[in-house]
Amino acid sequence: MPKKRIITSSEAINEATIIAMKKDKNVYVIGEGVNDPKEIFGTTKNLKKIFGKKRVIETPISENGMTGLCIGSAMMGLKPIQVHQRVDFALLALEQIINNCAKAFFVSNSKHTVPIVIRLIIGRGWGQGPMHSQILDSLFAQIPGLKVIMPSMPRDFKGMMLSAIKDPNPVIVLEHRWLHNIKGSVPKKFYSQNINKPNKIKNGKDLTIVANGYNLLEVLEIQKILNSEGISFDLFDLNVIQPLNTDSIISSVKKTGRIIVIDSGFKNLGIGSEIVTRISENCLENLKSKPVRIGLPFMPTPSTRFLANNYYPNKKTILCAILDILKKGKNKIKLEKKLKNNIPIDVPDLSFKGPF
Repeated sequence: MPKKRIITSSEAINEATIIAMKKDKNVYVIGEGVNDPKEIFGTTKNLKKIFGKKRVIETPISENGMTGLCIGSAMMGLKPIQVHQRVDFALLALEQIINNCAKAFFVSNSKHTVPIVIRLIIGRGWGQGPMHSQILDSLFAQIPGLKVIMPSMPRDFKGMMLSAIKDPNPVIVLEHRWLHNIKGSVPKKFYSQNINKPNKIKNGKDLTIVANGYNLLEVLEIQKILNSEGISFDLFDLNVIQPLNTDSIISSVKKTGRIIVIDSGFKNLGIGSEIVTRISENCLENLKSKPVRIGLPFMPTPSTRFLANNYYPNKKTILCAILDILKKGKNKIKLEKKLKNNIPIDVPDLSFKGPF
């Protein structure tokens, strides 16, 4: 049996970009910091050296203008990969993204396509605060004409990126900064991956859990604790947010009778709200317990560690929610002691080496 090839998510993104650029001369990379020494968390490493400055373009600080340039070039046959080091920077280009990029195919009666990939870095980290750590997944998911994906594992980052680059219409890629350094098995060859529905990664009988991004890793970390209590669950990686295909999730809830949705963004008016609504519409009679949503509180992200401590859901939040929905709350204190408690709030684990 061949040995598995282990690389980080940032290396997987970099590899996907190189493969796509070698395969298609119309693919180019553009953004603020793509040629910076930190190379967008390592994801644009060596691109300029391999492909030159005409295909790896460092831009001035002009997000709206840069996005307009990308949209125009995409409509003329090129395939831009536009990179924003923070999702927050893309807010300056929303008019272009929402009114031009997303609508071009529809208003031109399908004459014009916009094959653009827009990479947006999301999530918390030291010093990011309310302006640089937002998720905003539901904002982009509400716009017809945009596909929105949020890869969780290194294999997904590569395969979904390659699928996004091939897609004839705009794809928003949300990348949690804490996921760039996780490692996993990734094939070296070219492969594409589904960007039309969520990925079911675990089977169980007691409940259905839907999570994505860094929250998915939190669920996977507590599964040993849950298994020791005889708890098993269906787990869905909601790595495709739009189109929001919930057929398999609904089928799972009809089997388990319980659902917890762990939203990367705000709990209020978030993706979890839409999923729970669809559950209520399609299988209310199958529910054994009321649906549970976990997400960010409806307030700006705190800058201080003290306040951030109670802002983000974590392994403890998820574990307690699972025990409560299964009416196993008496075991909380015993099981909470099994969780790692010595990890600072602004880094994912003690092996984390940044960047933030």
